[in-house]
Amino acid sequence: MQKVAVIVLADNETHGDMGYIANALEVTKEFKEGGDEVKLIFDGAGTKWIGTLADKQNQMNPLYEAVKDVIDGACHFCSGAFGVRNEVEKAGIPFLKDYNGHPSIKKYVDAGYQVITF
Repeated sequence: MQKVAVIVLADNETHGDMGYIANALEVTKEFKEGGDEVKLIFDGAGTKWIGTLADKQNQMNPLYEAVKDVIDGACHFCSGAFGVRNEVEKAGIPFLKDYNGHPSIKKYVDAGYQVITF
C-alpha cells in the first residue's frame, strides 16, 4: 500500500489550470480506488478551486465528490489571502494551519507520504 499526498497549488484562471485540477483529482481517485492511503490538500492559489468544485453545476463536481472523503484540508492562510475562506468553510473542508498558518508538508513526508504537486 502506498501513502500519497496530492497537493493542489494551481490557480483557476486558465484552461491549463483546469488541466492541473482535473489531473490532481484523477490521480487522487486512482490511488483511492487502488486501496492506497491518499490525502488531497489544497494550498496556495489551489484553495480557489474548492468553491468551484463544490458547485453541483460544475462539470468536475462528480470527480470532486468521488474524492471529497480523502481531502485532508485547505491552507488556512492561503484561503484568506486568496479571499476564499467562506467558500472553503461552506464546502466543509477543514483548514490546515500546522506550520505558521499553512499545512505542514514536512508532516506528510515524516509520515512516509510521497508528495505529488499539481
